[in-house]
Amino acid sequence: MILTSDNLHSFMHEIKAQLEEIKGLIKQGLKNVDLAAKKKELEDLTKEMGTTNFWENNEHAQEVTTRAAHLSKTVKTWDKIKGECDELIEMMPEISPEKDEKGYKEFKGMVSSLVANWRKLEIQTFLSGKYDANNAIVSVHSGTGGTDAQDFAEMLMRMYLRYAERMEFEAQIMDKSDGEEAGIKSTTFIIKGQFAYGYLKGEAGVHRLVRLSPFNSGSTRETSFALVEVIPETSAGEVEINPDDIRVDVYRSGGHGGQGVNKTDSAVRMTHIPTGIVVQCQNERSQQQNRIQALKILHARLAAIMEKEKAKELRDLKGKHVEMSWGNQIRSYVLHPYKMVKDHRTGYEESQPDKVLDGDIDGFIEAELKKIKE
Repeated sequence: MILTSDNLHSFMHEIKAQLEEIKGLIKQGLKNVDLAAKKKELEDLTKEMGTTNFWENNEHAQEVTTRAAHLSKTVKTWDKIKGECDELIEMMPEISPEKDEKGYKEFKGMVSSLVANWRKLEIQTFLSGKYDANNAIVSVHSGTGGTDAQDFAEMLMRMYLRYAERMEFEAQIMDKSDGEEAGIKSTTFIIKGQFAYGYLKGEAGVHRLVRLSPFNSGSTRETSFALVEVIPETSAGEVEINPDDIRVDVYRSGGHGGQGVNKTDSAVRMTHIPTGIVVQCQNERSQQQNRIQALKILHARLAAIMEKEKAKELRDLKGKHVEMSWGNQIRSYVLHPYKMVKDHRTGYEESQPDKVLDGDIDGFIEAELKKIKE
């Protein structure tokens, strides 16, 4: 396409309209996230952190510093994108494609970068739930499908760990039960980062895999299922647990053998007797550390149950119990006879399963968050 004066004028008009639209969206986004309130909260937390007795209560101090770090990042991100947008709008009158084609191309690139950054930030405006800013506790359980299902459960675990890595979140495996031949029976891990729960909460549900099985001699097409549970990590103060209501069993950490197996009874299984909730932790080296982590997960599970009862919505937080079988899946991963990953709630789909299973699940997360917000 030959760039004429009229074309260039039209392009500049489109860029100006695009910038004005982004400016309006950012203005609305600032209201939605209530940046002024966040700045005030950050100011109050900063004053609290400066007091002489701040670290006397270590657990509270850690919660405050984590919250302050999250708020600081949010404030800087929103101030930065607003400043960039305002600066580009101010530059508009000085841009002349006819006189400075190089400057025009650089300016156009800056606008494209701003739009891309806004699309990512826009998703945060959907994350206003009570626990959306919290860390996420993710559990994956193999379901119908035998060894294929256990292998699929491990594929999903890797997908979420790779997603966490891409998002620069920290991931910590708390418990993992290996399959007999391959894969895993179940696993629980914590993903730590701002809005980790908000982003991942929509992943909860039954996932379905269709492929040619590598675990039978005929390489027949097999369908297998896995269940993903996602709950927010909560502070111990949100739920009071009577120590008499907890039964604690210790055992030796499992595994396939070798040097990686713990030779002492350091793994911990906690059972909350009134509800029957069972949590396990075997990742830490000492029994005491595993106790602390198991209690943390137990608090989170009980808080999730209380929140569901309060909201009276089965789809909140962990979601209702569903069978891990045909007809209940929220998403299908098809590797044969064609390649596609499709979310059955939103209709969103991708044609590159390998890319998705390597942690590129942003499109699915964005589609689900937008659907919830409608």
